[in-house]
Amino acid sequence: MPTVAPLIIFKLSIFIIVTLQPPPALSLSPCRTSCGSIAINYPFGIDDGCGAPQFRSMLNCSTDLFFLTPSGGYKVQHIDYDKKTMTIYDPAMSTCSILQPHHDFIMTDIQSVTIPPTPDTVFALLNCSIDSPVLNHYKNLCFDFSGHSCDELYGACNAFRVFHFLTNSSPPCCFTGYDTVKFMRMNILDCTHYTSVINTDNLRGIGPLDWVYGIKLSFTVPETGCERCSQSGGTCGYDTETEVMTCLCSSTTNYTRECAGGSLTAGDQRAAILRGHSSM
Repeated sequence: MPTVAPLIIFKLSIFIIVTLQPPPALSLSPCRTSCGSIAINYPFGIDDGCGAPQFRSMLNCSTDLFFLTPSGGYKVQHIDYDKKTMTIYDPAMSTCSILQPHHDFIMTDIQSVTIPPTPDTVFALLNCSIDSPVLNHYKNLCFDFSGHSCDELYGACNAFRVFHFLTNSSPPCCFTGYDTVKFMRMNILDCTHYTSVINTDNLRGIGPLDWVYGIKLSFTVPETGCERCSQSGGTCGYDTETEVMTCLCSSTTNYTRECAGGSLTAGDQRAAILRGHSSM
């Protein structure tokens, strides 16, 4: 009996120490998880070694998030991880309300494969020459979408009416897909300007003033075992030299597939300690 009281006091002391001590500090991930209001999740990363290597150096976070291509930086407006789409906007692109100097939209070969524009993103080539290849040999590349025509675009948009005033008629234009501007630059297409419109499948009966201008991209998530890493409390990344997938567990510790110890929480740790002492 004399030994019972000290044992109870010892167990009670252990319980108080374990329950009152603050949770162990979690190691900070070496990868930033947001840029402004936009969440940065796998397969993307804004720090080298984070995300999937297929998307390496495609994003830059300054005050805003930008998608980087050989033709410039495009502001990211939204990333939908469920639908696997990213909507970007070219601040130098002409729209219904502003006419700007033309330039090409150019992606790298790997971008064209891993994150190409969606089928419902339409490029409008404006003020084209009658000698333009898309009006002659490649005229099959042009189409009307959702019942809209070039005349409607020229008539409704203040920015594009200047073309009508210069020629006293509506100059040729072409609604086309990304593959056209991918393989033929603006000087080859012989069109002075372009704009792009997204969600075109939903624009029947809606005029150009209410279109959404931008470029929507579609991406796929590589199957690299990232879910296993995430469940263990890690962040999916890759070795910056070999580009082999790694599980980033802290700013200094990496593992091949998952973090050591799994996803043990502070509560789990306390319970384990108490179970250990109760067996004494």
